[in-house]
Amino acid sequence: MKTTTATAEILNDLVLINNDRIEGYEKARKELKDEDADLRSLFLSMIDESHKYKMALAQEIEVLGEEVESGTTNSGKIYRGWMDVKALFTGHDRKTVLNNCEFGEDAAQNAYKMALEEEDLPANIRDLVSEQKAALRVSHDEIKRLRDSQV
Repeated sequence: MKTTTATAEILNDLVLINNDRIEGYEKARKELKDEDADLRSLFLSMIDESHKYKMALAQEIEVLGEEVESGTTNSGKIYRGWMDVKALFTGHDRKTVLNNCEFGEDAAQNAYKMALEEEDLPANIRDLVSEQKAALRVSHDEIKRLRDSQV
């Protein structure tokens, strides 16, 4: 029972991180200029990606007989608040938006890494978390590549 609850807590943390990611990209989409249509569609794709991951995690939580968390993490809320303050001083240029997105992607990678460090994670859950982390790494690298290409 203890392992089941611990596993559900880990999965719920990842649900919350994906909620943060969804809110972060929705906010980032609003900050984009008209000429940034490429980023607007990329961010929408990343929002869809997190919805898919969140649903897969929620399904596993329900199989464990636990409640699925809703909302976002406190650190996610703090991060978005920091993003607002920073934007007041730096504007909403493409590079700033991408910088902020990479910061969020780093947080997601860290959350998934911490989840995988849990020794008692069942093999099927570990596989799911590993697959999601790898796919999120591709998104992280794409954001980083775009950010680094800005002058």
